[in-house]
Amino acid sequence: MFQIGKTLVSEALFEQAFTCDLLACKGACCVKGEAGAPLEQDEIEQLKTHWQEVRPYLTKEGIAALEHQGTAIQNAFEEWETPLIDGKACVYINYDHKGIAQCGIEQAHRAGATKLQKPISCHLYPVRVKNYSAFVAVNYHEWTICASGCDLGTALKRPLYEFVKDALVRKFGQQWYNALQKTAQDFSNQQK
Repeated sequence: MFQIGKTLVSEALFEQAFTCDLLACKGACCVKGEAGAPLEQDEIEQLKTHWQEVRPYLTKEGIAALEHQGTAIQNAFEEWETPLIDGKACVYINYDHKGIAQCGIEQAHRAGATKLQKPISCHLYPVRVKNYSAFVAVNYHEWTICASGCDLGTALKRPLYEFVKDALVRKFGQQWYNALQKTAQDFSNQQK
């Protein structure tokens, strides 16, 4: 682990190669799993306020689930997350003509229909952030459905922290990312 400000960063962000391969995984991280995407406190209100702007980019099943469950739910640990459709896919997805799951929030944002961005936990994935009282842990979440992303990252020689650069900058800021990049370079030099 490496400390950058009040964050503890796993060396897996430097060691693991990764580039999302949607053609191979079909967006499985938005469809499989046991829970919705973790939400930050400010995202809960933003989803409640702006979900109607995203509505045209969602499936009818997602819309029905949102109308029934609301735009965010609390799990058994009282943590907020996105609701699911029948306990499976995220309510905010749709599918392209190839059957690949797409984020409706991201599509609406790119189309200029909303200023709302997809949850930061989705943008960061497969990096997970966990808040503790004294620090924030930044870790790699290894999941078999992302094996093709690891293979593609290896082929492209792209470390995970570079793949999620935009999300890390969005979450922690450019100065933090610059420090992360220097830490990654120092780590790489030490491994040689």
